[in-house]
Amino acid sequence: MKRITRLVTSGVCLALCLILPFLTGQIPAVGNLLLPMHLPVLLCGFLCGPVYGLGVGFVAPLLRNLLFGMPPLMPTGVAMAFELAAYGAFSGLFYGLLPRKAVHVYTSLIGAMLCGRAVWGVVSFLLYGLLGNPFTPQIFLAGAFLNAVPGILCQLILIPPAVLALQKAGFTAPVPAKKALRAEGSAV
Repeated sequence: MKRITRLVTSGVCLALCLILPFLTGQIPAVGNLLLPMHLPVLLCGFLCGPVYGLGVGFVAPLLRNLLFGMPPLMPTGVAMAFELAAYGAFSGLFYGLLPRKAVHVYTSLIGAMLCGRAVWGVVSFLLYGLLGNPFTPQIFLAGAFLNAVPGILCQLILIPPAVLALQKAGFTAPVPAKKALRAEGSAV
């Protein structure tokens, strides 16, 4: 039963990844500021564990490109796929490893956000290099942090209360990371 619940929750998170960017009016500049796809991916990691979070994160930008043509596949969509996969995996992993205290929701979220941005930087550096374009430290800092401040604030304000409220309501219990990885690895 838990597996079905996680699968359905992951499907809802994936659907939100496809729908939420429409709230930004398909204006790339606004989407780059608010980061609407990040919210459901991070939530998926918290609610369903690292394996489901990784899967939803990787598939979401690629599927959105296939269905709606945004984000552009190369290099943006591919880099986002790795970035969002890291967000989903690390939010679930950190939350599963840390003690069950409210402060650790924030710790897990911040850790996942930093890891995801690092993954985005490495993948972007490689992809831009393959395309013959420079990816400088200034571009990394602007894309990962400076331009993303509104989205980062949204994540810090919205995700922890949502996770804690869902957990308190009995919707979900945190998925221990080792257990989730072991269970999903044996199911494949």
